[in-house]
Amino acid sequence: MSTENLDRESALTLLRWQVESGADEAIGEAPVNRFAAAPPADASPSHPTPAAAPADRPRPRAAEALPLEPVGESVSAARRIAQACATLDELRGALAEFDQCPLKATATNLVFADGNPESGLMLIGEAPGADEDRQGLPFVGASGKLLDRMLAAIGRDRNSAYITNTIFWRPPGNRAPTTLESELCLPFLRRHIELASPRLLVLLGKQSAAVVLETTEGIMRLRGKWKSYRLADAEVPVMPTYHPAFLLRQPAAKRDAWRDFLDVKNRLDSMINET
Repeated sequence: MSTENLDRESALTLLRWQVESGADEAIGEAPVNRFAAAPPADASPSHPTPAAAPADRPRPRAAEALPLEPVGESVSAARRIAQACATLDELRGALAEFDQCPLKATATNLVFADGNPESGLMLIGEAPGADEDRQGLPFVGASGKLLDRMLAAIGRDRNSAYITNTIFWRPPGNRAPTTLESELCLPFLRRHIELASPRLLVLLGKQSAAVVLETTEGIMRLRGKWKSYRLADAEVPVMPTYHPAFLLRQPAAKRDAWRDFLDVKNRLDSMINET
């Protein structure tokens, strides 16, 4: 039907009828037979198929994706903040204000340290548990009571030792900390060691040994063997040993831990005698 000679009113009436009939999209001038048979499969297209746009290309697998920039920025910020602290009190305050570690949002309290930082003996555990989270102090639960007995066996207590963890907030459900959480706490831990400046370090458990010594070797192979930690211009002797929580589950391993603590006592005694 030609519309060339239609007046305006007739054309609008026809257009309204088409819209009401469902013809609400523009089409080409040449009719298209939707019921015609498809061309043969081997028919060559008249025009080459355009290359896929970059957005259509397969996305890389998640394992290949680059880390998000804010993660790197958070770790860099942690390093800057930690290094700017000149005292242990400043470091504790900086951690209390540090909001970029996800663990802080789910924890009740910051768990910084306990004991005497001038004792010369620094013990580093893994992460706070429920009791530690409630009280804001490391090693106050069942494993803490065992650690107190271990210290007493070598003539020490919390007034003659300094205790902290690699992680300063409790992971929910006592799960293992993520790599990001460990990376965010590490600059504060390293500054913590620098400011406490211990004569000797005791690393309690696999995670503590892995973080401080930067090793993937298991605690079964590490324990009882003296290592060293570079601190300013000095090498600090390091004794990796079992975590008290492990000893509660495996009482037979207490004998090995007792030997490790005797070695710590003898090493400290010899260092005191040398001075």
